[in-house]
Amino acid sequence: MNEHKKPFRPVRDPFVVQDATGVAIRERLKDLTPQDDKVLRLVGTHLGSLAATDLALYSRAGFERTNQTWATRKQDVTAQSSSRWAGAVTKGTHDQYALARRGQFAYRDKLTDGIRMLGHRLSLPIGEKGTKGRPGGYRSQAEWFRKSRRLHILKARLAAVQEDIATGRVHVVRGGKRLANNRHNLAAAELTKTGWRERWEAARWFLSADGESGKRFGNETIRVAPDGEVSIKLPKPLQHLANSPRGRYVLTSRIAFQHRGQEWADRIAHNRAVAYEIHYDVAKDRWYLTASWKRPVVQAIGLDAARAGGLIGVDTNADHFAAYRLDAHGNPVGDPQRFWYDLTGNADHRDAQLRHALSQLLRWATRTGVTAIAVEDLDFSDGKTRERFGRKKRFRQLIHGIPTSKVKARLVNMAAEHGLALVAVDPAYTSKWGAEHWKTPLTSSKRAMTRHDAAGIAIGRRALGHPIRRRTKPPRHHQSDGGGHRTFQADRGTRGREELRRTRNGTSPQRVATGRAVTAGNQRAQHRSGHAAEHGFWQQDSLPLSF
Repeated sequence: MNEHKKPFRPVRDPFVVQDATGVAIRERLKDLTPQDDKVLRLVGTHLGSLAATDLALYSRAGFERTNQTWATRKQDVTAQSSSRWAGAVTKGTHDQYALARRGQFAYRDKLTDGIRMLGHRLSLPIGEKGTKGRPGGYRSQAEWFRKSRRLHILKARLAAVQEDIATGRVHVVRGGKRLANNRHNLAAAELTKTGWRERWEAARWFLSADGESGKRFGNETIRVAPDGEVSIKLPKPLQHLANSPRGRYVLTSRIAFQHRGQEWADRIAHNRAVAYEIHYDVAKDRWYLTASWKRPVVQAIGLDAARAGGLIGVDTNADHFAAYRLDAHGNPVGDPQRFWYDLTGNADHRDAQLRHALSQLLRWATRTGVTAIAVEDLDFSDGKTRERFGRKKRFRQLIHGIPTSKVKARLVNMAAEHGLALVAVDPAYTSKWGAEHWKTPLTSSKRAMTRHDAAGIAIGRRALGHPIRRRTKPPRHHQSDGGGHRTFQADRGTRGREELRRTRNGTSPQRVATGRAVTAGNQRAQHRSGHAAEHGFWQQDSLPLSF
């Protein structure tokens, strides 16, 4: 019997992921003069100081903020810049605060999970073995002591976070906490003091403006004309640097968006809102302009329509995507495909590797003619802490290495451009059942199957609405065990396995003749070797008494 096994958790139904509603394109600002560079630096520094001051006031106010306090803050920023710049600065402050609040709640949940796991393991005797899904006690008294001290540290951190949540206060480092910490260890960061200072100042600049529908070319603060002319509304203290009427500065660079250029041109031609951000890359010594806008929310296609032409099941791993094509009936077609990427190195290298692998996957999906891609709706938020896995450092690194959030964000945007729907499925048991039912049958001398390839098939079948396991083999040429057992057969401990077979509705089978029942379930009634059958002409009679 299987009473001792962990019960299966319910599996959520697959669903079609909603397409992204935001678009962002970036292009380099080339051929800037020294005067252009100077103006951009002055404007970014001035507005960055205003943004830092406004964020500090907003975060310290807690829940005492009202509409009146917001109006006062905007008036103070307007006096030192302009009304439109003040609106962009205050909106950026609100967005930064909302992001920090979400991070606070996520950090609180992480600390709570760690404290609960530490409390569980500390309550067990030292050296006690764990069970499936529940770790055991610690290995030694020294480890138990260290974990008990860590428990007190986490409780202190949780108390501080809960106090900040209760008061509505956040802690934000403009420019990035990681870059701020690099200042204390420049050698490890491979930076000089001057190089770090340049990156720190550039990260704290503020050169972004929200669009406004109905205004000329969709933005009055940073305006880009159809011919590529870029002009900036200068803040009041810097208007003496203007080279155009009404306090504007026109850059000598002309910009031309290659990606989505026609869509951007259509928007500015009808004066629809387009937001712009100017960014300086210190390492490359280049200026970039990013344009972004929102798309109207479009209802995603139905699940039946996404399944109609078959799909591709994709298993996400720490170093590659394992993909397998399935037809509309859930049958694997062709050979497995693997798209490799390397997530070591800096953030730009990791992002480029991920985009390259996704591009290869989508191009292959387009060539095969499928209508959708199925992926797992992964979430490791409760499984990354070292309190859960203890000494399994390599396993924790493996989980951290799987880029779940980046894959979902990029795949949604890139799949929509290729006309492919994205179907998300529950990741429960896909790797286990895929390897159990599909790895061995599909392995041959010409096809090497891995556990990840089989998981891709399981993901695809779940997205198509089919069970993961394969169909039971048809009966052999006879009903004896000489041809091998059926694919699915009752276990030895299952009650009634030797009784008469039942029909689908649970009734007894039809009788062959009056007084004679079907003997399909009676193993002793069959002519099989090894059974002591009690019928036939060769039945031995009892010995005579006179013998």
